[in-house]
Amino acid sequence: MAVDAPANLEDCNCSAVRAAARHVTQCYDQFLAPTRLRTTQFSILAKLKRQGPLTISQLANEMAMDRTTLGRNILPLQRDRLMRIEPAASDRRMKVLRLTKVGEKRFEAARREWSAAQARFEKAFGAARAAELRALLRAVVTGELVPQVAET
Repeated sequence: MAVDAPANLEDCNCSAVRAAARHVTQCYDQFLAPTRLRTTQFSILAKLKRQGPLTISQLANEMAMDRTTLGRNILPLQRDRLMRIEPAASDRRMKVLRLTKVGEKRFEAARREWSAAQARFEKAFGAARAAELRALLRAVVTGELVPQVAET
């Protein structure tokens, strides 16, 4: 079903969301810099800390990322021994990601920096508006924006 697109490219939702994401990411990355983690890496460690071991596919799904992008982000975490990649017990072809003790320590250090970034954002944007923004963005993620391709 065709929808009339806004004539003004400044009204592009995708562009506005991506610009905001880059801006917020740069802020959080500055706070996380002393821990030698980037925002995406911190998010990966946080998911593993909260949910325990996950397969690559499960983690990619949880983070709304494709597996290739996730793969590029986990390589430095594995190299720095912050997480391990092991064959799954149920199917040795599947890979399971596990947070290591070193990873837990780095995550806890980064969590303090993340908390400072979070406080900065909420002070600048307002706590209520920040909560509303998170709810709206979660609704975008769970919505069906991408057309489903019929399987043949």
